[in-house]
Amino acid sequence: MNRRALAKAKSYSVQQREEAPQSRRASFPIVGVGASAGGLEAFTQLLKALPSRTGVAYVLVQHLDPTHESALTELLTKTTEMPVREVTDATLVEPNHVYVIPPNVDMVISQGILRLTPRTETCGHHMPIDRFLSSLAEDKGSNAIGVILSGTASDGTLGLATIKAEGGITFAQDEKSAKFDGMPQSAIAAGCVDLVLPPDGIAEELARICEHPYVAHSPSSKIAELIPDSDPHLKNILLSLRMANKIDFSDYKPATIKRRILRRMTLHKIEKVKEYAHFLQRHPAEVEALYEDILIHVTSFFRDPDAFEALKTEVLPTILKHRSAEEPIRIWVPGCSTGEETYSYAISLLEFLGARRANIPIQLFGTDLSQAGIDKARAGVYPESIAADVSPERLRRFFAKVEGGYRIAKTVRDMCVFAKQNLLQDPPFSRIHLISCRNVLIYLGPVLQKRLMPIFHYALKPRAFLILGRSEGIIGTASDLFELLDRKHKIYCRKSTPNPVDTSAIISSLRPAEQTLTF
Repeated sequence: MNRRALAKAKSYSVQQREEAPQSRRASFPIVGVGASAGGLEAFTQLLKALPSRTGVAYVLVQHLDPTHESALTELLTKTTEMPVREVTDATLVEPNHVYVIPPNVDMVISQGILRLTPRTETCGHHMPIDRFLSSLAEDKGSNAIGVILSGTASDGTLGLATIKAEGGITFAQDEKSAKFDGMPQSAIAAGCVDLVLPPDGIAEELARICEHPYVAHSPSSKIAELIPDSDPHLKNILLSLRMANKIDFSDYKPATIKRRILRRMTLHKIEKVKEYAHFLQRHPAEVEALYEDILIHVTSFFRDPDAFEALKTEVLPTILKHRSAEEPIRIWVPGCSTGEETYSYAISLLEFLGARRANIPIQLFGTDLSQAGIDKARAGVYPESIAADVSPERLRRFFAKVEGGYRIAKTVRDMCVFAKQNLLQDPPFSRIHLISCRNVLIYLGPVLQKRLMPIFHYALKPRAFLILGRSEGIIGTASDLFELLDRKHKIYCRKSTPNPVDTSAIISSLRPAEQTLTF
């Protein structure tokens, strides 16, 4: 399913959320379980080991032959005391039940209701697990749990990444017990799996996790009760992060930080913040794991496709018009994560320039706080599931097929430089034509957002552009720095007036970032 269709599904989800009665808005966790070849055996082992009353619902998604009826429901009924039923459209999910996808359909969940749509394929790939798990993350947030069992290829990797980014817990079957380890290994390699276990071990952990306060008490509404702002141990945790990584998270969105802390506590079977603060002091590796958890976010190729169309019609023509003959086009993507957005801008620019590309130098910079994300961006290797977001023509022109996925073409890779960077401490880039910051502001509190806007103003050339995320906008005195051009796509133009905010303390004789950062 392509990203445009998924966006429609998300819009439908919002509508259902507004219309659904309060009694239908289930607060219990829902576990999405995906499998392909070898899935029956793995499903059986998982269900046999699960208690019948965990207070959780289980939704099983398997690659099924679209031309034959499935006996999966009947076979699995014999393995568990929980009711097992094949899903029909508009099925309301209930705890202590098992739901099985029927053949020849795709399935999403919205407000705890399972919806069926005709099966769709992209570039010959059917990705029903990714589609369901992504909708589960959207619907349940941190109450979503994802499990990938035996199967080939990479379906489920994107879905698990989305669940983990929303604060949910993720599992994959271990290599020894899986008949086919392609799907689990794809997710593990992508860094989106919390626990790797055989099916009976996954069942044991699921039963335990569902009793943890983070999962059992719907933290989205009770985070303040679980970790009060005044808790001194919260300050100790933030201090551990700052000492290890030189990053001060105290002005980040408090709910985001607390949710990530609670998630890590759940994985380590810790229920008290005090105990977790002490655990961090004894285990430096956990400090790094929490750091990466806080930074994680969802990204994809050509996220919000309409925004990239607006780029070609509203932004790039103006950049080209005002560019001097020998001047390179320079684009900066702060918060680039694993590189998909940076490469998307590179591809869009190449498509826009066409034959003119030979005469125009291009420089794209992707920066992020996560070294793991930067390393993946530099490698430029992505799972097969990107076919849901990248057209067949783009896959042919700008990617090379490799085992288990696609590698970005060298011509595109050579245009892009990736580096670890702290936006609020390290030198900014300069002489930039376009900044795309769609993954950062939503995690920052107002104080940090106000500090960031003058930095972007400094980095941009006159008449250059800033693109923000759909839920973000210019705040405070930054309205004197940027003019809104496109409200829908959050495109702003740098005002050429003198900077009304004193940036001397921020910039303070720093050289351009490309002269000081290690690439």
